[in-house]
Amino acid sequence: MNAILKSMAAMSIAFTMTSAAFAQDATINFGIISTESQQNLKTNWDPLLADMKTKTGLDVKAFFASDYAGIIEGMRFNKVQIAWYGNKSAMEAVDRANGEVFVQSVPMGGEPGYWSVVIVPKDSPIQTIDDVLKCDKSINFGLGDPNSTSGYLVPMTFVFGARGIDPKSCFKNVTNANHETNAMAVANKQLDAAANNTENMALIKQNKPDAFANIREVWRSPLIPSDPIVWRKDIPDEAKTKLREFFLTYGTDKSTGNVAEEKKILAGLKWAPFRASTDKQLLPIRVMELSKSIAQAQADASLSAEAKASKIKDLTEKKSKFEAELATASKT
Repeated sequence: MNAILKSMAAMSIAFTMTSAAFAQDATINFGIISTESQQNLKTNWDPLLADMKTKTGLDVKAFFASDYAGIIEGMRFNKVQIAWYGNKSAMEAVDRANGEVFVQSVPMGGEPGYWSVVIVPKDSPIQTIDDVLKCDKSINFGLGDPNSTSGYLVPMTFVFGARGIDPKSCFKNVTNANHETNAMAVANKQLDAAANNTENMALIKQNKPDAFANIREVWRSPLIPSDPIVWRKDIPDEAKTKLREFFLTYGTDKSTGNVAEEKKILAGLKWAPFRASTDKQLLPIRVMELSKSIAQAQADASLSAEAKASKIKDLTEKKSKFEAELATASKT
């Protein structure tokens, strides 16, 4: 019995030492989705990550991938422990990569979210979204990453799905790229129209004003919840406490750092101080994803009438469940 007790005590000491070592020395890879060039992302994110490292005592390092899926898979295999996502990619991380939303970004103006947009060259004859959707195979259209909320899910739901249109059968060419690439392609008339969002447009206006002057918006979506920050659920509690405190005090009067400088760093990301959040912020996106899937099923000519009805019934039931959860969450 004494031997067992001694063994248990040794294990307890080892666990305590391991937890302490993690809190002080652990590497936290911070995933950053590829909305624009890696160099631009590094310029905007490096100061925030440097402050995170200093304040938490964790070895915080940036983790970049060529697409959104790379960050999601990185989190799935514990190569990424915390990440900035859009809502659609956050949903994938929560469902497939042991992720959990814990804070949310806030736009500089304090808005509750941002908007997806469809943009065209400033001097384009295209004036409205109906002009974009004439579907005569004459337009080159740019969509975002398939895991992008504003670049893919929202336009697929509210522009194409709502009208029963398949982009591939509507346009001359359909390409997928990050927000910055699509914006520059429109500005340079390499694309006739493309999906983007208001946050990226603000960055283009700041960093590339000449290109911004050559872009015009022809459609704007319903409001999208602001981007979440997601961590892996299995990060030790001590590290979670430090990370949560960092995000929720950064740039506020509760910060122990240079608040003016912190606000400047946030402004480079087009953000105000963060606010607390949970997985519930993804409910509107889940409803949107199912709405898109229902529209696609309705337009799928390869399905028999029976198979189509069964699939639509299943999707509609799931959508109703999430809509009920969303209604309840909105009241609390």
